[in-house]
Amino acid sequence: MNKVFLIGNLTRDPELTETAGGVSVCHFAIAVNRNYTGSDGERQTDFFNVTAWRGLADTVARYTKKGNKVAVTGSIQIRNYEDNQGQRRTAVDVIAQDIEFLTARNSGGEGDYEAPASSAPAPAKKKPTLQSFDDDGDIPF
Repeated sequence: MNKVFLIGNLTRDPELTETAGGVSVCHFAIAVNRNYTGSDGERQTDFFNVTAWRGLADTVARYTKKGNKVAVTGSIQIRNYEDNQGQRRTAVDVIAQDIEFLTARNSGGEGDYEAPASSAPAPAKKKPTLQSFDDDGDIPF
């Protein structure tokens, strides 16, 4: 099973593009702190490249920006490529299946995202009313 779960902060604004076929793809990176500190007392940080596709890509690009905290569930994909100097390289990417936004809306801090403005106000929801019933105490089973 290839499954990864990461919680971290975006290191840059997400980049939304489209494939030649018109499919949305969003690339971003997150910084994830390790649970322990090194001998120098500093916490180590790992950086992961994340790719989201289709509707998830659109949502991430719309509601996140650098500094936002997110939880990413997905799988790891390994790519081999050749760099400009002809060296063979390996890249590790996380392909997102689900992303949860952990930065609170309008909290006033850096990295907040804002919901899109709605053109029409939402209708007021009617509170449900409770109705009384006659309970004669008999259990039906």
